[in-house]
Order: sequence, then C-alpha cells, then structure tokens
Amino acid sequence: MPVSTRAGKGPRGGSGGQASGGQASPAGPPVDGSRATPVTPSLLRSWPLPSAGEDKYSRGAVMVIGGARTTPGAAMLAGTAALRAGAGRLTLAVAESVAMHLAVSLPEAGVTGLPETTAGSVLGSGLEPILPELGSADAILIGPGLDDIDLTEKLLSALLELDSDGVTGRGSVTGDATIILDAYALGCLPRVEDSLDPWRGRLILTPNPQEAGILLGKEIDQLESAVAAIAARYQAVVSCQGFVARPSAEASDGEASGGPDRWEITTGYGGLGTSGSGDVLAGAIAGLRARGTSDAQAACWGSHLHAAAADRLASRLGPLGFLARELADELPALMLELAT
Repeated sequence: MPVSTRAGKGPRGGSGGQASGGQASPAGPPVDGSRATPVTPSLLRSWPLPSAGEDKYSRGAVMVIGGARTTPGAAMLAGTAALRAGAGRLTLAVAESVAMHLAVSLPEAGVTGLPETTAGSVLGSGLEPILPELGSADAILIGPGLDDIDLTEKLLSALLELDSDGVTGRGSVTGDATIILDAYALGCLPRVEDSLDPWRGRLILTPNPQEAGILLGKEIDQLESAVAAIAARYQAVVSCQGFVARPSAEASDGEASGGPDRWEITTGYGGLGTSGSGDVLAGAIAGLRARGTSDAQAACWGSHLHAAAADRLASRLGPLGFLARELADELPALMLELAT
C-alpha cells in the first residue's frame, strides 16, 4: 500500500460526514489490529455532505490567515482548495506586501493585508482589519504560509485573548467558527495550550508526524494512538497522514458519543509528498466545514478527497511530479462521484 508524507501530509494508500442536522457518523468494521474505521466510498456515501443550497451564503465562509511575503502561495493553495470543496465565500488575510498580488491571482477571494516585518513575516498584532470577517466566518484556517513561529505564537495569543471573554467554545470574536490550525500554527500550539479554552471543542488540527511529535512533546512510535492522544489533549479533531481522530470522552462535534472516534483513510499515493500538498488538505477541510459538516466529517471527507485526488493524478500523470495545485482541481468531480 503506497504511503504519502507531508510536504505532503497526506493519507496512506485502496480506493475510496455527518449529514446535516447532527446525525451521527456511520460505523464500519475496524482495520485489523486497529481501532480505526476505514474511510471508504461506501462509508462516505452513507455520510453525505450538506446540500449545495441556493447561493454562496448558504455554503459558508472561510478565512485563511497566512501568506508571508516569501510564501504567499501557501495561502492561495489553501483558499483555492476551500473553494473547490464548495465553500461559498473566501477571505485571505496575508502580509500586506503580497495582498494585491493574491487579489489579482485569485479574484474569487476577498484579500486583506496584515502588518508585516521588514522581512515580510506577518505580525501578531494589527488584526483590526479582519475582525469583522472573523466574526462572520464559519471556518478559520490559520497557518498556511506563516514563516516565523514566534510571531505565529503572538498571532494565536492575540486571537485567543480577544476570544477569552466569550463562553468557552464560543469566542466573542471568532463566534462559533471552527478553527483549523496548520504548519507553524501547529508548531506553537503547545506554547499557548494554557490559553486554549475558547477554542477547545471546535479545533481541527492537520499535523504531519513530526508536528504530531511536537504536539505531544515526544517521539511518535505508533501513529494511530498518537493521533487519538492529540485529539484528547487538545479537544480537537485531528487528521495526520491517513488517520483521523476526534475526542471520545463525551458527545462532541454534533455527533453521538457511541459512534467511531478514529478513522483510517484507505487511499492515497506517495506523490502527495510534494510542496503545498498540506495546504490543499487544510483548505479542503476548511471548505467542507464551512458548508455545514461536523468537524469530524470535514476531516474524514477532506482527507479522503485529498488522497483520492492524488490517485487520479498518479494514474494520469505518473506517481511523482504532479503539483499540489492540481489536487484541488480534482475535488469537485470526486465529490460528485461520491454523491451518486
């Protein structure tokens, strides 16, 4: 079975949501020697995505915060994937020196410039321009293209402080949006763990195995159990190289506590290990979540679609050499097939 890696935080290699209204996720037979339920096309068809609705407002809004001067493409990849996954509206919040370029390159998005250092790294302050968009977003993805871990920590701390006056799990600034963390936003998460209460229960984390080790503060021996441990520690849904887990201590994420709390992606190709692949995965998950899925459904569907897109490209172009931006282009057709 082919295995992918992150540049590419991708799933593992076979083929391959909560229905709206809080329906529990379907169960399936666990993988041998594993507690995880295989994510197959039949499982996903029994866990359908929300309907498309009548207009862009019914499919939700995504905000992506990232895009330093040297890495604006990461935010663009994530935003493109969110739209390809069906999100209705997209805002990119990026370093001000690249905001105009991204606005032209991705005209479907609203783009806001954020204060930056002389080197082009996004500062952790000056967030006032995006506060109205934060309050109306359904999914907020933080991390793609951020390039300074200390400044990223300041950014997360500033957002958590703004949210701290709200009810736990429903911050006053970010509303009840799901927060998706990727890249440096994952790397600094242990540093802000003591302040994380406003986001617990509405987090999705997309680490690679190295980042999983950082989140747990130790080397990873068994990935499936590590992913489950991260989910429990941070009260988050976690997607990491083919394993997805959600907290299982109580009913959460709009789904029954008796349902599965671990899943394993059963498709995916090694070519996912390419620059920008992880940004596409995080963006796809954000787009699906904005449409009204549960956090766990968004992670399972997004991880499967990301891996299945790699299979498609590998069969057409070869096992290596396809580009991350090409993964996003495969998503609409794959979703259509799984809806039939």
